[in-house]
Amino acid sequence: MPVAKPSSPLVPDVDIVINGSPLPATAEPFVIAVTVDNDSDLPGMFAIEMTGSDTQSAEIPWIDDQTLFSIGNVVEIKLGYAGNVASVIVGEVTSLEPEFAFDRKPSLTVRGYDRRHRLQRGRKTRTFVQQKDSDIAAQIARETGLTPDVTDSRVVHDYVLQANQTNMEFLKERARRIQYEVVVQDKKLLFRPVANAASAIVTLTMDGDLLEFYPRLSSSYQVDEVKVRGWNPKDKKEIVGQAKKGDESSTMGGQSIGAALAATKFGSAADLVGDRPISTQAEADQLAKARFNTVALAFISGEGTCWGRTDISPGNVIKIDGVGKRFSGQYYVTSVIHRYDQQQGYQTYFTVRRNAS
Repeated sequence: MPVAKPSSPLVPDVDIVINGSPLPATAEPFVIAVTVDNDSDLPGMFAIEMTGSDTQSAEIPWIDDQTLFSIGNVVEIKLGYAGNVASVIVGEVTSLEPEFAFDRKPSLTVRGYDRRHRLQRGRKTRTFVQQKDSDIAAQIARETGLTPDVTDSRVVHDYVLQANQTNMEFLKERARRIQYEVVVQDKKLLFRPVANAASAIVTLTMDGDLLEFYPRLSSSYQVDEVKVRGWNPKDKKEIVGQAKKGDESSTMGGQSIGAALAATKFGSAADLVGDRPISTQAEADQLAKARFNTVALAFISGEGTCWGRTDISPGNVIKIDGVGKRFSGQYYVTSVIHRYDQQQGYQTYFTVRRNAS
């Protein structure tokens, strides 16, 4: 995996592949910056910034290149060091943004998104009967030309309504209810649980790759119990799902979760969910546990910057060391920006969350 060495920095490298072919050598020198923004909640975005040349008869001829930069072209961006590169996004060109000004050369930004952007096209109203959320995600993936890779969500729903929503809005809503994520990698759609209980893939330290880190610990909104209330129309009985301290999927190596700390200092607090249709006990239990873990994971949040690393991506767990006992430990990555430019080289910016300290 491409990794910088602060003691012996390597030259940043970027490869741009369009429709399976490398960016032409005639265009490479005019790429001045590349940004890749991957987020667990939004389609991954790439932006390629190009400038013109005073020596060319046309200052920026690729503005009108219908073959190289065309809407729908597939772009893969690889980043790394000195020829050792790895893919950070595969997406499709969705917009071209030239700039013209009297006091500088024209420029062009080629922008696109991973194939999650297809899930945002158009709205639908329809129903799904006797299906699990993972089944629904698989069906929508196939409809959109994607290959489903889904983790079984286990609970079968009698009736689910997609009410004038884009497929992206609908799948995100279903995913949030059960603490899942909707991710697209190239042509594959992943519908998977938030994996904050996973092992850390890398350790960042202030005397190593880590350049900046700004964590925030907040007890606001932390609760030590979640109750979900529903109604079974067949049995005419109330349904109550419950989750509390001890139901967290992991403490991420911390000593105390936010819910326990808040309860100790400010007293017990419960979160009641009663505004959603719930018809089975299994559904209520699943929703309660997901809601509890989602709130808990907001206990510590933060942003950081490190030397460019292609192995950090949303959905991974990383370990941060050397920032004190309270804030050192494992963090769940929610978004990553890879940024390459000719002045600062290659750096990676990330946001993280943690449920314990």
